[in-house]
Amino acid sequence: MNVNAITLLEFQQRIAAVITATAALRDVWITAETSDVRTSGGHCYLELIDKDPENGAIRARARATIWASIYARINAAFAAATGSGLRSDIKVMVKLSATYHPSYGMSLSITDIDPTFTLGDLLRRRMEMVARLQREGILEQNRNLRWPQAPLRVAVISAPNAAGYGDFINQLYNNQRRLRFSTKLYRAVLQGEQTASSIISALRAIAADGDAQCVVIIRGGGATSDLAAYDNYDLAAEIARFPIPVVIGIGHQRDVTLLDYVANTRVKTPTAAAEYIISIASKALDRLQTLTQQILELASAQINTAQQRLATIAGLLPALTQAVVDQQRLRIGTQVSGTIADAITSSMTRQRDRLTALGELLDTLSPEATLRRGFSITRVNGCAITSPSQAVAGDVLVTTLADGSIISTVSASNISAK
Repeated sequence: MNVNAITLLEFQQRIAAVITATAALRDVWITAETSDVRTSGGHCYLELIDKDPENGAIRARARATIWASIYARINAAFAAATGSGLRSDIKVMVKLSATYHPSYGMSLSITDIDPTFTLGDLLRRRMEMVARLQREGILEQNRNLRWPQAPLRVAVISAPNAAGYGDFINQLYNNQRRLRFSTKLYRAVLQGEQTASSIISALRAIAADGDAQCVVIIRGGGATSDLAAYDNYDLAAEIARFPIPVVIGIGHQRDVTLLDYVANTRVKTPTAAAEYIISIASKALDRLQTLTQQILELASAQINTAQQRLATIAGLLPALTQAVVDQQRLRIGTQVSGTIADAITSSMTRQRDRLTALGELLDTLSPEATLRRGFSITRVNGCAITSPSQAVAGDVLVTTLADGSIISTVSASNISAK
């Protein structure tokens, strides 16, 4: 039996004493990646991981604690600098000391965080995603889309009870130009782990409906730390490829996320998003009013010109009419003077020839011409007779010849009929 044996507790106490006495294990700044970050009772518990930069394999890991007495202070400072509170899957530079407890083993107590290290890493990661979107040719795809002249049908991605959504709707529908917009809400979770997938689902629903002319993603107020969910490649790519303009109205003026690099337009608040859409529609209304005024002025000028021409014509019409009448009269007179005279002469010649022919015909058919050919006309009591039966005994007959007459008396023995 070894009389030099000690208890486990004594051995762990020796370890604790060594760790406590070793200056190299106190207030040391290290870099690591966070995992499994959670809070309980005001304390923050997390795991620190060291990964191989070549293949990403975990080379070391250790549990760490930020006690409640300092956690609220250093987390607020970290969030103010980086835009996000302490969370999993980010690189950090922390100041810590090693401690050893007989029951819980060794642990690391974090007493401070350098936010500039994380900020640089977040910016580096964001810029890596920007570069990837650029290589894929979609970084400026949505940004370069042309807006409709009057975007009056608006799809809104927001939480239905969010104050920012109410501000947006109030500003849009109560615009001073009295433009009439129609909106449709597509519900989404705008903070937390489901943010990216929720917004992606809403975008795809909008595309499937196919009615909207633009999309507005709005989130009013809230902690700056909630904006970390918007540095998401899949969400950024979905917005970059979206076929209609997307307006981002989340966070505040100083806040920047990956979505600001790909969206068509970025504004500081939901109210500003409404004002931006109103401004585009107002420009279209101004152009319409300008065109209307130009058309009115052009029509008025045309009418005035036409009225002046009509007045001029009305003044010239009597003289013009008389001139036309005189011209036509002269033209007709010139034509008629020759044409009518020729027509009359021709007609008279034809009529004279016709009368001559008729005269010759009448002369040929006249009784005198007949008598000259050896015929005679016998009359009883002045009436020509053509048959013996028309004469009775005692009738005085007057026979007319070409050069005289013969008077005779009818006797009964002289009457004979064929």
